[in-house]
Amino acid sequence: MLDMKQWYQSKTVWGALIAMAAPLLRHAGVEMGLAEQANLADALASFAGAFGGVLAIYGRVMARGPIDLGGGRN
Repeated sequence: MLDMKQWYQSKTVWGALIAMAAPLLRHAGVEMGLAEQANLADALASFAGAFGGVLAIYGRVMARGPIDLGGGRN
């Protein structure tokens, strides 16, 4: 488990969020089985990872200068 990723790229996190939301959705009249929940978690994790990549590229293109990491090197 040495591979690091952002929280929003985790299928486990999305699965937990969907599992918590499923009872609320059921009250609203939306039924989701375990297979649908798993598929939705996979899709959301993939989308979030892609969105993060797009956001990183956009941020670099729009940046006005380098990032100061506080190392005192110029």
